[in-house]
Parts: sequence; structure tokens; C-alpha cells
Amino acid sequence: MKETKHQFPIEEVTLPSKGLLYPKESPLSKGVIEMKYMTAREEDILTNTNLIENGTVIDKLLQSLIITPIDYNELLLGDKNAVLIASRILGYGKDYEFDYKGENQKIDLTEVEDKSINESLIKGGKNNFHFTLPTSKVDITFKLLTHGDEKAIANELKGLKKINKNVAAELSTRMKYIITSINGDSEKKTIREFVDNQLLAIDSRSLRNYIVEIQPDVDLNFEYEDRNGDFVKVPIPINLNFFWPDTEV
Repeated sequence: MKETKHQFPIEEVTLPSKGLLYPKESPLSKGVIEMKYMTAREEDILTNTNLIENGTVIDKLLQSLIITPIDYNELLLGDKNAVLIASRILGYGKDYEFDYKGENQKIDLTEVEDKSINESLIKGGKNNFHFTLPTSKVDITFKLLTHGDEKAIANELKGLKKINKNVAAELSTRMKYIITSINGDSEKKTIREFVDNQLLAIDSRSLRNYIVEIQPDVDLNFEYEDRNGDFVKVPIPINLNFFWPDTEV
């Protein structure tokens, strides 16, 4: 993060995507955004019971901290993770302590690195990628999800649950938002019917793995030494306690 001059403390945060996947007219295309340090106002957000219960507390916090006039719904999920890490540093410092398997762990969040991205896969600055499903050999295009997509998926899943509480359709619903065309056909009806009736599990898994491989993001893992003395990568636990060090929420 690079400090910039302002009437109150501001930091410039670099996005893992480098801004390459946003429209040129979007402020996000610059690859950096400005964020302010956390204040008592943001702590009020973190303790808002209604926001906690409806699952929007983190998003409200990040929106309050972002100074650059962006459309928050456009924010790619990997870039949002970078903003999340930056917000914790700006609020409570770089050191994050937590328990893992009964052992205390301490991480310097300023050492969390962006994943390297293959810029040659990005054509014309568009959030659109090509992939051939390895088993069915179907050619598809897909996009990386944004915060707006996540909201739409959550709303659709709520609607499905009201219709049939026993239906667990999160994976297939996400695929319907990720895939943008099937053999050149970008009709939503075609995509949804393909996901429901023709998308093989082995192909779905291959696509998901490929997305993890290429999407801009931060490496939200830490190295843990297991009982055998081997070092393994384990996800950093991120919850409300992430923003309340040494405090019971």
C-alpha cells in the first residue's frame, strides 16, 4: 500500500487484477483504489446486530472505507479480498493472531501476496475467458464473478429455498452465472439448460479448478507445520473476529 496526501489518513491499495478486467470508464480500471483508516463510525458498523444477522456487515464496512467513487457491485471477488485485507490493516494493524488446532498463530498481513496472473489470457480488457470442457469437448466462455454476481446468486438461492427447502442448488446456480456462452450461444436459456441437463460433474470440477488457477486474488493461506513435520498451506480464518483482535465480539 502506498500512502497518499489527504485531509485525513488515506492509503492507496493495489488490486490483484491490476484493473485489467474492468471497463476503461470504471475507476477500478486504474488498478488501485484509495481507502481511509477505520474510525469509530466503522466500529459502529461492525457491531450493528442487523447487519451481522443479514450477512452484510463486511460489505457495509468495506464500502464505508473505500474513498474512490467505484461501483461496489463491479468489484471482482479476488480484488474484494485484497480490500478486505487492507481494511483490517487500516483498522487494527498488520498483525493477526488466531488459534488453529489449539495452537496460536501470528501472521503479518502486509506479507500476504497477490497471486500472479497470466495477462496474456485477458483479451481487450474484458472479463471473458475461453475454456474447452475436457470430457464433453464443449467450448464455453466464462467470466470471473463480481460482488454484484454474488448478490444475485444469493437472492436466487433464497428464492429456490422458498420453493423447495430440500433443494441444494448452490453449485449449479453459480455455474449459470459463471458461464457466458455454450458453443458460441450466449442465450441465458441455453446456458441454464446446459448446466441443468448436460454439464458433467468432471467438467464442472475442471472448470472450477481452472478459474481458481487464473483468477486475480490474494493468497489467503498460511503455512502450518503438521504432526509429521510437513508444512501445509491452510486457509487464514476470516470472520468477525478478524476485525476485533484481543476482543470478544
